[in-house]
This record gives sequence, structure tokens and C-alpha cells, in this order.
Amino acid sequence: MTDSRKMFDADRPLAPWDDGSDRPPPWTDAGHTVFFESPWMRLTRHDATAPTGHKADYMVMRPQNMSVGVLPLHADGTVTLVGQQRFALMNWSWEMPEGGAPFGEDPLEGAKRELAEEAGLQAAVWREAYKAEMTNSITDERAMAWLAWDFTEVPIAPDETEIIRVTRVPFGQLLEAIRTGAIRDMFTLATALRAYHMAREGELPAELAEAMLASV
Repeated sequence: MTDSRKMFDADRPLAPWDDGSDRPPPWTDAGHTVFFESPWMRLTRHDATAPTGHKADYMVMRPQNMSVGVLPLHADGTVTLVGQQRFALMNWSWEMPEGGAPFGEDPLEGAKRELAEEAGLQAAVWREAYKAEMTNSITDERAMAWLAWDFTEVPIAPDETEIIRVTRVPFGQLLEAIRTGAIRDMFTLATALRAYHMAREGELPAELAEAMLASV
């Protein structure tokens, strides 16, 4: 398979109000050095020039994987969430199953793996929800999210650093947890709101959408 970043970048449409004709020149890059590298990320330092002509010493964090995530939707209107301790913010986080897919892998296969490993679920139906650029001022992280339903159970197999808690809650409770700030993971937040929009706009099966919206 080709690099998934090329697939991600290739089909970006113009916004309805933007024909692309009235834009400043792009940033330019006269070269970079690798400041740090691990299996998960690279930090690159660039001799950059801004659209204004101003020179900039620019550092970019470049993940080594495509970010993938899936919100599992059940026929009764509930969703599966996973909870785990997160290191960077040293906090507990309820999230949808999410992780990384190597750039040479089909991102959907990565999302399927995360769903099985973290939630113990295998889905018969997958629907792409959106693509996102995460914190695009300091990183080139790309993310893809799906909705999935019609499940069978499979063994949970978390990473050796993870202790996962799995729960099912009404879709409306997920939205309420986002409203109150109990859930702050941006990937989960955006996917839940997109799922709500898709349910409202007839982009999901009618019975599934009705069950989701019943608790809202």
C-alpha cells in the first residue's frame, strides 16, 4: 500500500466560500535537521520563511503513524468507551478506541485493530466520519475517524503499557460528558459531535439513529 499520508492529503476539497484564488504565498522551507527521533515521533527544526517574508526558526513534531479512532455504536443507542491513564497530562481519560496505524498500512485496518485490542469488539459495518489535522501549528499529525456497528466480541489485547476499562453508556450521556468537560479528548469529542450530526441528517441507518437520539 502507498503512504497513507498521500491518500489523506490527495482529496481535500475547497470550502464552498473559497475558490483558492485569494491566498497569500505559502511558507517556504530552506532545509531542516532532525532534532529528535523515536519509533513514535520525529522533531524537525526548519529554516523557514513565513508568507510575510519573515524568517522563522520552526520546530515541528511529526508522528510516525496515522492517528485512527472509532466510535462504536450499538443498536440500543449506547456507545462503547474505554478509559485509561494518560502520561502527558497525568490524568484519567474516557475515550473512544484510538491509536496509530503505520503509514504503510490501510488506516481502516489500524482502526479495526484498536477496536479489537481495546474494546474487544469486531464490527461488521464501518462508516468514515471525517479526516482531521491535529494542532496544525506545531505538528503534521493526521487523524481519521470512523463510526462502526453490528458487533461480535473478540478477546481484548491491550498494549503492555495499558490497563483498559471498558464501559457502555447511552449516546446522550456521552454528549453530556462532553458538555460538562468530563470528556476532553479532542478526537473523541469531534467524533461524537460528528456522529450526532450524521444521526440528525439521515447519514446513518434510521433505526440506529433513532436509538442514539432517544437519549439526547
